[in-house]
Amino acid sequence: MASILTNASAMTALQTLSATNKNLATTQDRIATGQRVSTASDNAAYWSIATGMRTQNSALSAVKDGLGLGASIVDTAYTSLTKAIDLAQKIQAKYVAKETPGTDGAIIDADIAQFKAQIVEMAKGATFQGVNLLKTGGTAQNIVTGYEAGTGVTTIAVAAFDLEAALTAATTSATVGTAIDTMKAAAAGLGSAKTRIDTQVSFTSSLMDAIDRGVGQLVDADMNAESARLSALQVQQQLGIQALSIANSGNQSILSLFRG
Repeated sequence: MASILTNASAMTALQTLSATNKNLATTQDRIATGQRVSTASDNAAYWSIATGMRTQNSALSAVKDGLGLGASIVDTAYTSLTKAIDLAQKIQAKYVAKETPGTDGAIIDADIAQFKAQIVEMAKGATFQGVNLLKTGGTAQNIVTGYEAGTGVTTIAVAAFDLEAALTAATTSATVGTAIDTMKAAAAGLGSAKTRIDTQVSFTSSLMDAIDRGVGQLVDADMNAESARLSALQVQQQLGIQALSIANSGNQSILSLFRG
């Protein structure tokens, strides 16, 4: 039955066209953002998980920066201390030579004094961003190594070593040897911390990449699929417009019956 009050065909065509336009808008938004879940209304569960993971990655990014700073502080101290050990070994050799009959003790003492002064300068100069682990009065540093949700940051303590005073009381080859052993132990501690920090930097980078991949699997759009869907919806839109036009043309035919 033809009616001028109700056009069922046009209503159906309009509903279909509206649904197509809605799907088309969704697909265009996914292509524009690269995400199939960009807001909570898209998928509340996935959006919540992705937001939490992004928050974790943000914290890990700060951890990575802290690790970089910590690595530089420790590396500066480690490099200076190992160079100082080389000089201390030369000092020990000088004391051995001084104890040998026939040597000029005054000249040797002058050389030793120069080496000791150089070690003190190394200790004072081993500063990075205002932190010095080798000067007199230096304090241990807590280096941030990680972040645990609900717990906070994790750290490792890197001990300070008074390199300035390490050889002050060393006046014989034996006492210098004792000082060298102490310096080596401190260098071993710094080297161990350096290795751990370097390992943690690598792990943190890998963990951040893994989290990024996890977020991508939850919310990223498949651009190949979205592109194909866009083409299909554009065709459906054109067909829907034509169907609506055809449905509306029926009423125009009824009007022609009343024209004389």
